[in-house]
Amino acid sequence: MNDTTVLLVGHGSRNPAGNAEIERFAAQWRARRPGWRIEVCFIEYAEVLLDAGLDRAAHNARRVITLPFILNAAGHVKMELPAAIERARQRHRGVHFACARHLGMGREILGVLQAQLDRLMAELHHPDPRTTGVILLGRGSSDAGANGELAKLARWLFEDSDHDLVDLAFTSITWPRLESVVQRQVRLGMSQIAIVPVYLFSGVLMDRINAQLARLRQQYPEIAFALGGAFGFDAGVFELVDARALGAGASEGGLLECDGCKYRLAAEAEHLHDHSHTHTGHGHDHHHHAHA
Repeated sequence: MNDTTVLLVGHGSRNPAGNAEIERFAAQWRARRPGWRIEVCFIEYAEVLLDAGLDRAAHNARRVITLPFILNAAGHVKMELPAAIERARQRHRGVHFACARHLGMGREILGVLQAQLDRLMAELHHPDPRTTGVILLGRGSSDAGANGELAKLARWLFEDSDHDLVDLAFTSITWPRLESVVQRQVRLGMSQIAIVPVYLFSGVLMDRINAQLARLRQQYPEIAFALGGAFGFDAGVFELVDARALGAGASEGGLLECDGCKYRLAAEAEHLHDHSHTHTGHGHDHHHHAHA
């Protein structure tokens, strides 16, 4: 990896503290991997965005491994990142650009969430899981596949635990929202509710979640709530980025899921991707495709 730069690509947050956490993660990762050259950039809401980050990573390097430090492969990962990499290939002809898979919602992240749920159950003094509801709380996306990845995690968590209810809620863009899922679990007899945010780092949405929980505690004083936090500094996340970077370094193809994909190119040509999209009802139409 001596002639290689690993470019850690964060989403970016309107809250500067959220971006600072990713910079701190990168600093800790460098300490764990002192022989690696690790740079950071963001997709939006930051000073160093994709094009500048790729240029910085390519300086004095023969190979750049771009690692999307993102849990869900929605439009940013499927379209904006591959397009930026293709532009960088044109600017830096002598540099080989590879793209690692995004973090994803696989068994590694499941293990991190299970550990967080264990901590919340201890905070609730180890109540009966049959009467303790669990809510996985994600950001939400206009990409149905990204939302489905979180639904898969909820199902895995249900099957690996003794909880009668493991539900899914979203903070924005799609449904259901936290308040509706809490209302449902209370109606179904839950005495305690453990809320597990599926967030790497703090930011505006984590602040919103804390405000929502304060209202819910007032609305349901008989229910014991426990709220987890962002888990980006968990040891399992460092192990996962190690594996992603090493896997991309050993790969010859270096393609992201949608890098060069005809559906992505068509979507860009028709301007179908709008990351400011808000969900206003159930009559909207998405243009997505499935990847093997």
